[in-house]
Amino acid sequence: MPCVDRQSRPKMTVEPDRDAPRGSPVPVGPTPGWRLCVAPMLDWTDRHCRYFHRLLTRHTRLYTEMVTTGALLRGDAARHLAFNDEEHPVALQLGGSEPDELAACARLAQRWGYDEVNLNCGCPSERVQRGAFGACLMAEPSLVADAVRAMRDATDLPVTVKHRIGIGRDESYGFVRDFVGAIADAGCEVFIVHARNAWLQGLSPKENREIPPLRYEIVGRLAADFPALRFVVNGGVTDDAQLDAHLRRFGGAMVGREAYHRPWWLADWDVRHLGAVASPATDRDAIERHMVVYMARQAAQGVPWPHVARHMLGLMNGRPGARRWRQVWSDHRLRDDPPEVVWRRAREMLQPAAALA
Repeated sequence: MPCVDRQSRPKMTVEPDRDAPRGSPVPVGPTPGWRLCVAPMLDWTDRHCRYFHRLLTRHTRLYTEMVTTGALLRGDAARHLAFNDEEHPVALQLGGSEPDELAACARLAQRWGYDEVNLNCGCPSERVQRGAFGACLMAEPSLVADAVRAMRDATDLPVTVKHRIGIGRDESYGFVRDFVGAIADAGCEVFIVHARNAWLQGLSPKENREIPPLRYEIVGRLAADFPALRFVVNGGVTDDAQLDAHLRRFGGAMVGREAYHRPWWLADWDVRHLGAVASPATDRDAIERHMVVYMARQAAQGVPWPHVARHMLGLMNGRPGARRWRQVWSDHRLRDDPPEVVWRRAREMLQPAAALA
């Protein structure tokens, strides 16, 4: 499906500050870099997921789900922008194409205390194509450059771009090289590169993560041709051996669904890959208990505990009783019970950790 004609889209009135938080903005957290990142994933990497991931790794960079400029400028901005202080460093990923709207949202990101603003130039979904943004934008590098300039003028935060290595079946290196060159001229210094083409017709978003071939060598050529820029590789990363190889070659690596489905993997990242002397997470039982306390706190604010628990269902993978443990935490018949009660039921399904030695 081709991108829509942006000339037919109505311009929206930008009101950049009307949804800003009351009082002083949240202080911007540390920005240790992009060596390891968890990818923005729609419907998954909400603030509860990011809180959970932060219990497992202190220094990995976390990303919001993609938030459209329309949702922030015409909708409930607070619902999309609120996050926990513990999440730093955390980046806001934006979906949009109008430079003035993206600039207004970048200002909101800074006021709310985010550590980075990232522009989505890689999503291939039909809904995103109808909005004329995401992977469509790779065909309009001058527009993306204008958007990056506008965002950089609007905020002191790093402005980064996440993109594919091409669109459609065209696998020419020159296409992505020229795209990166144009955006770099606008001041972008960090590029997160999903090392697959985005096929805009004939594939679902899921198939677009699996069928177009991975070509890490293209990211390597970009890194060689633009040595002053930082390239973070994304796509197909499932184990430490791959991470080790990517981190020797590139400026960073971003992991998506494997991090979500196998979260305990993250507990090794700080020490193995990020130079920390100790991991924040050494005991899965303690992480679960911490999440129970968090769920109770959220429930007191009107957030049903299943909205939180769904993100930790992979925590006990590989442990005897894990399947029955997951069944308890995903049993919506228990949704009206307090998290503490559900936790006690779930604990009964697991073999004690001490018995596993």
